[in-house]
Amino acid sequence: MKSYRNWIPYNRPNNIGHITESDGECLGIGVNKKKCEELLQDIYNARRVFLTPSCSASLEMAALAMDLQPGDEVILPSFTFVTSASAFALRGAKLVFVDIRTDTLNINEQLIEEAITVRTKAVVVVHYAGVASEMSSIVDICNRYNLVLVEDAAQSIMSTYKGRPLGSIGQFGCVSFHHTKNIHAGGEGGAFLVNEDKYHGICEIIQEKGTDRSRFLRGEVDRYTWQILSSSYVMSEVQAVVLLQQLQNAREITNARLKKWLFYHTCLSELANAGVLTLPAVPAHVEHNAHIYHIRTRSPDEQQGLFKFMRNLNVEVTSHFVPLHSSPAGIRYGRFHGDDINTTAVSRMLLRLPLHASLTESEQVFIIDAVRHFFVVNN
Repeated sequence: MKSYRNWIPYNRPNNIGHITESDGECLGIGVNKKKCEELLQDIYNARRVFLTPSCSASLEMAALAMDLQPGDEVILPSFTFVTSASAFALRGAKLVFVDIRTDTLNINEQLIEEAITVRTKAVVVVHYAGVASEMSSIVDICNRYNLVLVEDAAQSIMSTYKGRPLGSIGQFGCVSFHHTKNIHAGGEGGAFLVNEDKYHGICEIIQEKGTDRSRFLRGEVDRYTWQILSSSYVMSEVQAVVLLQQLQNAREITNARLKKWLFYHTCLSELANAGVLTLPAVPAHVEHNAHIYHIRTRSPDEQQGLFKFMRNLNVEVTSHFVPLHSSPAGIRYGRFHGDDINTTAVSRMLLRLPLHASLTESEQVFIIDAVRHFFVVNN
């Protein structure tokens, strides 16, 4: 099979529209940030939205807001990005990793309760590929044990669980606008969603470097002062200019991605029905945002073979997370509770196919034909 005429990248960020002179005049005033916050409050139905420099910053804000102390334990999946864990390890928490489900690749909610100890302070769920974790069960567990629930909704803008936006269900939701995400802020960017009123005041102070500057700007105090230890978690106005353009078209962007996702899913279903590939699973009570289209092979060797085959054809397929519990830092700061039945196996057999706004139908057809060709030749 001949290579595609051009390199087909895994990701290409959405185009940025023209930034006008009036946009530039608003820098430092916060007009664009305010508009972004209003749009995000509408999308998430969130009590409070804080725009941050990144989702990593949002996760760090969550760790500070819950007053995490050295020795406290946080339960989370190992199949996730590093800052899902490091934000809490930075505060001295012990990370307790549990296995994932084989269908959605999210944390296995049936394993959470047995991982709870007297030191457990929080549960962090990661909605992989914009597909929801089983939130009803997880919320019930957290309520019964008085645990803080953090949603790492980095990949999940416009996704829902039983009609509720992902990121709006736990006490805190953390969203990413990294350039690899469906909606981006020009490189990095994030949002911190606060869904309980009692945390609003402390989160204002956390975002503003540990000061009460927000109260000063509202005229509630005549000067602002240092209150607690924190850092700078404020999104720049330049990031907000880029972000605003896409938030205003969030539904259209999502629908276009869903169309491409469904095209992959329909065309590759014959391989799945033949038992050759495992395709993404989306439960009926979940609406996803087509953030990732992933496939799973039958073995790590087959995954490596398909990876090399596609790359040689100018198609940038890519694997995903290396399980955190197997990394040097994961071993140092955490432990895996129970058996690793799915986490490592999934990470060694998963490949992501290109999916972005500028991916053309002819490129998708080539990718699908190439995947089919690989399995015809190798079966």
